[in-house]
Amino acid sequence: MTLPSLSVIIPTYSREEPLRDTLDDVLKQEYPCFEVLVVDQTPTHKPEIQAYLEQLANDRKITWFRVDWASLPGARNYGVRRASGEIMVFIDDDIKMPAGYLQAHARNYQRHEVGAVAGRVFDRMKLADSQWANKGDSPYTIEDLPPQAMDPGIAWYYIDLVHTVKPQRVISARGCNMSYRREIFTQYGIWFDERFRGSAVREESDFCLRSRKTGYHIWYDPDAYLVHLGEETGGCHDISTRSLKYQMTFYHNHFLMAMKNLTLTQQLHLFAKLFDCHVLGNPPCNKSGSPIKIISRAGFYSLGFLDALSTLVKSSWDKGQIYTQLDKEAPTPPIASTAPVSQ
Repeated sequence: MTLPSLSVIIPTYSREEPLRDTLDDVLKQEYPCFEVLVVDQTPTHKPEIQAYLEQLANDRKITWFRVDWASLPGARNYGVRRASGEIMVFIDDDIKMPAGYLQAHARNYQRHEVGAVAGRVFDRMKLADSQWANKGDSPYTIEDLPPQAMDPGIAWYYIDLVHTVKPQRVISARGCNMSYRREIFTQYGIWFDERFRGSAVREESDFCLRSRKTGYHIWYDPDAYLVHLGEETGGCHDISTRSLKYQMTFYHNHFLMAMKNLTLTQQLHLFAKLFDCHVLGNPPCNKSGSPIKIISRAGFYSLGFLDALSTLVKSSWDKGQIYTQLDKEAPTPPIASTAPVSQ
């Protein structure tokens, strides 16, 4: 079996020891043909992490890029433009990667209809929540996802890539563990939308919805798993998940995804579910039912809707790919010479 060459793309922002540990795990992978590209949006690293990254780059174990802006979709696009692999593998900078991870992703591409692979994510918080809900009984698992998981209007509340144990076709992947054929970008011209802000919630959902026009399937493989540590600051985003700014961008990104990709009926289904879950706090969100908090969340919901409308209006004359445009105007060289796609 001939395995494809892989480009592992890791955007990072103000992450120190978790980034080092992530890179250690990636570089331990026994896979015949892969490269590692780090798109670093960190203004200043700790001296020891700076020295570590410099050493890896000088040893040609990674290709390290420093940029002076922070955007997760922008960083992913930036990495793809510089990657040489047949398959683009995207991970976060706060993960634990088991042996055989790259092999698990790559083997799915022997099937010509597969254009993307969604891996399983052992998410610390979600696993803890399910264990608590299960009151200490046997681990909660899912075989077949429900039909709603393929409905683009409400799929995001039914796609469970944490507890699902059976390989199957899905409609979207999770951004911390996903891979795509290179031609989705280069041949079909589908790139991550840089209008998605902050932690870029739903930017991968938007990308997957647009990739449907290629005819490729997205295949979920639970063997392509990793552990996502889920740090609240740093990583792929430039704002804290507990900040008011995050709340605004969270709703903006959901509404933007819907307005771009869904029919009116599908949009209404998503808007209703978004309100029921994230504003009212009903399952599976299980948020506080305090009237003050509900009113506060409703305010962000409304402002996020208006903000997404504003983004679309501005896009009538500006496509919003500002980081791609900056890159075209002044491309940034790597810290060290580009490493070959091999290990």
